[in-house]
Amino acid sequence: MASVFFPIPTIHRSFKSSTPIPINRFSLSQPRSLLPLDSCPFRSRFHFSSTSSRFIPLASTSSDVPPDDSLHSLEEARLAVSEYLQRLGVSEEESVSIASNSPRFLKMLVDGVRELDETSMWISWSSEGERPVGDGFGFKEKVALMAREKGDNGKVAFLESAGMNLSSAMNVARYLSGEMLPSLIYKVKYMKELFFSGSGDGKFIGKSARRMMTNLSIPPDDDVQQTLSFFEKIEARRGGLDMLSSNEESFRLLLESFPRMLLLSIQSHVKPMVEFLEAIGIPKERMRGIFLSFPPIIFFGTEVLKSRIMTFEKVGIVEMEFGKLLPKYPWITSNCIQGNLKQIVSFFELEKVPNASITDAIRSWPLILGSSASKLELMVDSFDELGVRSKKLGQVIATSPQLLLQRPQEFLQVVSYLEEIGFDKESVGRILARCPEIFATSVEKTLRRKLEFLISIGVSKTHLPRAIRKYPELLVSDPDRTLFPRIRYLRQRGLSKRDIAFMVGRFSPLLGYSIEEVLKPKLDFLVNVMEKPIKEVVEYPRYFSYSLEKKITPRFRVLKERNIECNLKDMLGKNDEEFAVMFMGDKGTSEVIGARQHTNKAIQALASFGELLVSGIVSLTTREETNQAFEFLTRYVLRRV
Repeated sequence: MASVFFPIPTIHRSFKSSTPIPINRFSLSQPRSLLPLDSCPFRSRFHFSSTSSRFIPLASTSSDVPPDDSLHSLEEARLAVSEYLQRLGVSEEESVSIASNSPRFLKMLVDGVRELDETSMWISWSSEGERPVGDGFGFKEKVALMAREKGDNGKVAFLESAGMNLSSAMNVARYLSGEMLPSLIYKVKYMKELFFSGSGDGKFIGKSARRMMTNLSIPPDDDVQQTLSFFEKIEARRGGLDMLSSNEESFRLLLESFPRMLLLSIQSHVKPMVEFLEAIGIPKERMRGIFLSFPPIIFFGTEVLKSRIMTFEKVGIVEMEFGKLLPKYPWITSNCIQGNLKQIVSFFELEKVPNASITDAIRSWPLILGSSASKLELMVDSFDELGVRSKKLGQVIATSPQLLLQRPQEFLQVVSYLEEIGFDKESVGRILARCPEIFATSVEKTLRRKLEFLISIGVSKTHLPRAIRKYPELLVSDPDRTLFPRIRYLRQRGLSKRDIAFMVGRFSPLLGYSIEEVLKPKLDFLVNVMEKPIKEVVEYPRYFSYSLEKKITPRFRVLKERNIECNLKDMLGKNDEEFAVMFMGDKGTSEVIGARQHTNKAIQALASFGELLVSGIVSLTTREETNQAFEFLTRYVLRRV
């Protein structure tokens, strides 16, 4: 990209020179221990070409230039502001960039000088002990004096160059009156790097922020309320929350909404917090999602964060697990969510949900902590009507806790659809307990299309309820990634479309088995070792459900040793005793019964040992001793079996 140049006089007595120089970004020198200042440009209304450590903005719009000012006067005003900023400790390059990228501040100074010139009021600006301001003062000196008298020590010009409009820059500058300009420049650059560096996952961060807003049904505390206001400002802009982490406008709104962050010490407050987050397992590239989704967290400090982590330890979530939880739901560190945690846990305990299931639900979907107990109760009541309660309820919320945040009407739409295709409430409840994610899907976009797919491959409507009852996961399987590849593989092995439809109708879990781990090795064994035609699996598709090592191979060897031929159903469909009676005679039956008796004794021995531990008759003081005892007993039992 070609550089755009403004003809700006150089500062070292080269006023007569008209050679254009490029307008670069800020490059304030800092001590070695500080963040490199060329690492993060932050001009909001300019585009950059970052081919070097300097950033060259495009020219400002003509509306930024005072319409009645000569180019020479404007250049002098820029030079005056640049020299004034250098006296405040800003580098030459940095000062030129700030002066060139704060056109409204510059216009304010120029207009002020003209007004005093026209009214001859400069004499009133003379301070005690200073030379009176009069005809001896040039335009540049007057602009510099006007900048000094504003009293913001260059902050307004800098904040405008950082992307703020003039009024916002003045408001924030008043808030930061105690900050020195070089320190402020460094802080802004560090915060820009912290909040906006990293990969382009802005849409993901925006989607997460929108989800947090939508699912909050408890009164927000001050920190969350400030965050909501910040989100609303972003949402009102073009692109909305999807631009949260990638739009320069977002950084301007962030500084306007949370100017207090620029009062924080980078060395003693912000960096220790970043190090603490890394210590609990949060990589730097994921921190910006936390800070953008909940900016007030940066004010907490490490000690406050540690105390809020301890709240979750009471429900079984330790510090390192918290590091996985925080990026999912940064609001869990807020006071309102911390208080609601106790309410949610108490609610589920009253519903007799196991504590382990409650913890798993929070780990998987922490957004439920932003919901009121009364809202969760509506969904729990809907589950209860289907017979899903207590332990079954625990299984559902541990597997699909997002169901708790649904509206009851959405849930009941799925229930009604399943009833339409032939399921009673009891069957729907069993499906809910086994595959709850079905109830988080859309009837039109997902369920109806899956049934149409099953019909398209030849499964009759009368067999649909049976197929779904045996394998409800069919309704949430991806046809392109899961179902079609399995059908294609079975066709390649010689089965017809009609064969496959018949098999799915009788044993629908068939389409859930891995090709490489289940279908291929078992078909190869059937054809190559057992020397049976592949069509045998059409009559007995349940063949694929048995273990090749533990059941299919041992039974085939028994039959082969006795030169017995039988179909797959007779070979695999019987339990051990029935198989022994039919194919092994009395001796085989006795062996099977004896082995089973030994197994039962082993189970009883293990159970008795556990009871002794619980009762205190056997006392093992350490986990290592306990493990050693169990290992010894297990080896003993296995030898006997």
